[in-house]
Amino acid sequence: MILNDVHQGICKHRRRKRVGRGPGSGHGKTCGRGHKGQRSRSGFSQRVGFEGGQMPLARRIPKRGFHNRFAKVVATVNVGQLERLFQDGDRVDPESLRRCNLVKGRYDLLKVLGDGSLSKKLTVAAHRFSKSAQEKIQAAGGTVELLPTPTPVSEKQKKASAPGDSSA
Repeated sequence: MILNDVHQGICKHRRRKRVGRGPGSGHGKTCGRGHKGQRSRSGFSQRVGFEGGQMPLARRIPKRGFHNRFAKVVATVNVGQLERLFQDGDRVDPESLRRCNLVKGRYDLLKVLGDGSLSKKLTVAAHRFSKSAQEKIQAAGGTVELLPTPTPVSEKQKKASAPGDSSA
């Protein structure tokens, strides 16, 4: 491929193909669907990945590994990153980390890890702390605040149907 051929023939605002407008248009009669067969009929639809009865690729290739779709997504931040971005006496919480682009996207829990050094006195609020991170924050004169973790649905149901509950 040559670099000046890359955009050859690409039309940004292409007009839609008008089918069924007579033999002179080149798309009359069968309207580009050919003669007979499943694809020529109206209402034809085919599920994604269908290969005409052949064993589909998704079923031919071996399956490996495991993916836990119920696992909590944990965003991590290192103590060394806090040293760089925050001033002495600042409060570090999920909102301030998001403003500094240290954590991005959706996550369930925020964990502070102990990689790097810390010399500033910070108030750090997160769901989890590694032991080394907690020690480094407290050694620098800062404080550690544990944020409440989201309560699982099963725990909420247990509390709702606890025996001896007289909420009548």
